[in-house]
Amino acid sequence: MTHKRRIVVKVGSNVLTRPDGKPNVTNMSALVDQIATIMGMGHEVILVSSGAVACGRGSVTPLRQLDSVEQRQLFSSVGQIKLINLYNELFREYGYVVGQVLTQKENFSSRSSYLNQRGCMQTMLENGVIPIVNENDTASLTELMFTDNDELSGLIAAMMDADTLIILSNVDGIYDGTPSDPSSTLIRRVPTGRDLSEFVVAAKSGFGRGGMGTKCGIARRLSEEGVTVIIAKGDRPNVLTDLISTPDTTPHTLFEPRPEPLSNIKRWIAHSGSFAKGVIRVNDNAAKALRSDKAVSLLPVGVLSADGEWEEGDIVSIIIPSGETIGVGRASVSSSDLATSIGKKGQKPVIHYDYLFLE
Repeated sequence: MTHKRRIVVKVGSNVLTRPDGKPNVTNMSALVDQIATIMGMGHEVILVSSGAVACGRGSVTPLRQLDSVEQRQLFSSVGQIKLINLYNELFREYGYVVGQVLTQKENFSSRSSYLNQRGCMQTMLENGVIPIVNENDTASLTELMFTDNDELSGLIAAMMDADTLIILSNVDGIYDGTPSDPSSTLIRRVPTGRDLSEFVVAAKSGFGRGGMGTKCGIARRLSEEGVTVIIAKGDRPNVLTDLISTPDTTPHTLFEPRPEPLSNIKRWIAHSGSFAKGVIRVNDNAAKALRSDKAVSLLPVGVLSADGEWEEGDIVSIIIPSGETIGVGRASVSSSDLATSIGKKGQKPVIHYDYLFLE
């Protein structure tokens, strides 16, 4: 990491919160010290920070029994102010200005919303402002919430064309067994496409929503898009600066990126499967062609059927006869236009290769 990079740092609730639910100011201060050092090297940093709900939990006592949504909304509304104020005070010591970015999953669903959000954060970076990103828990609907801030950090890294995503966790990385077992070994490097599910422990963190399984899934997806992903222990002294300066002697797991990064629009499409407006079922010949090494668009002649209603430009999923989803893409035709051309030759592509992402 010697040349100037755009780095997204994701820090979890367990790193930022004490066992009693109050902010861990010591860890936050150490994190800010390191980010300031990294920025002094010329790198750009975007911080995706959990901790708002945990901060709020230590600040207010509900007067009645609240359900999980009410708790999250109440605690985050109080805690986000506390969290951003702490960051503001800490970064101000170094002369840096921070900006708050509260977002929700719907903001990634349409290309226009996505580009609007991207433009905002790009302007912040151009003007030397450090974006501090968190989910807008007060407005997010349960069914449209991010799985956790690991998912959010992956979307931000893809959207902002980041070179590296560093996920700070409560362990040093991915182990080939239970991390607390002395016989377990830290997996230092993960080649693109390698499946680590057999090693991942499903246990979630005490304060956050995400576990190592989510982190692993996000890391794999991003590495396949051309982003380097690192998982490391957030409260290890100088972990961020050491990852930049002396990575070989710093415990972590690194997911190797594919050599040629995807275009920004393909990165958006890759993360848009949950927003698909419809499903296109393709035949075996089409599936084989799409999965080949050639740049192939999906043509109507390879389509068996289609479900759902969508307009040109909407996201759709691609399914093969076995029922497996093999990719997502941005439709070049509406569902009504496709209905008249299914199985026919000589028609315009249903999904052009430039707007197609295969799993």
